Amino acid sequence: MIEIQNLTKRYGHIKAVENVSFTVNKGEILGFLGPNGAGKTTTMRVLTGYFPPTEGKVKIAGMDITENPIEVKRHTGYLPENVSLYTDIQVAKYLQFVGRIKGIKQRVALKQKVNHIIELCGLETVRKRMIGKLSKGFRQRVGLAQALLGDPDVLILDEPTVGLDPKQIVEIRKLIKELGGERTIILSTHILPEVQMICERVIIINEGKIVAIDTPENLNRQLSKQTTILMEIEGEPQRVINTLKNVEGVLDVRKKSKKKGKVHEYEIVTNPEKDIRKDLAYTTLENQFGLYEMKGIEMSLEEIFLKLVTQEEHHA
Repeated sequence: MIEIQNLTKRYGHIKAVENVSFTVNKGEILGFLGPNGAGKTTTMRVLTGYFPPTEGKVKIAGMDITENPIEVKRHTGYLPENVSLYTDIQVAKYLQFVGRIKGIKQRVALKQKVNHIIELCGLETVRKRMIGKLSKGFRQRVGLAQALLGDPDVLILDEPTVGLDPKQIVEIRKLIKELGGERTIILSTHILPEVQMICERVIIINEGKIVAIDTPENLNRQLSKQTTILMEIEGEPQRVINTLKNVEGVLDVRKKSKKKGKVHEYEIVTNPEKDIRKDLAYTTLENQFGLYEMKGIEMSLEEIFLKLVTQEEHHA
């Protein structure tokens, strides 16, 4: 649905984006992740036709954005980071205005579309309110509603939850998740939990260059030189530690905290090349320790992000 090949965008002698290439499949929600100034917004503005690329090719729905700019825009809905709305007009009338701009001329069809979008975006209670009197969360919903008018195949959302309170953030995230599958979505953010909650795949960009493209799970596997397993075990702590250290594949055992009575929590660091959970459980029970819990601990997306960005800056 989206194809980007060797995209470069310069402002004078400054390269905001350099040699970026990736694809987004139909119905996929892709997280576009990076620190402020990494090139996320510039890439999105090129995708929407707001900026022309300096070099490279960008296609949406099989059409080149420079050769078919108007047709590409018909397939694209855009929610910028700072959405501009007319504040002295009612929500429903504003959306009708946007619908006419997007080519929905027939009055009955336009009314049906607007009603559907208002319901989809949870704007029923404010449809007759002036936009200028809406909360930040509702204004963000109106911005998303205008992006959805015209049934675009592609949604490009730049920092859609910025400035919202926790309740509003949850509501917007839920709405975006529901929109996935029917539409291809690129979601730009620097809020790491947002990507893990919403996106199937993640692109990490830093200083205008892509440093990683994959699922958070695959990135974790690729970057981890060790696996951590958390176990709750009943027994004398030093004996537990000494026993588990003798299991093949265990690199280290650390007692973390006391849970209850003689039950303690232990962090077992292991070699990721071999799954030794079965051996750990067998050894624990064979030595007549009580095993209450065992679970793996994955590297968080925040740790993955910091590791990749730090590595990139070090190489530079």
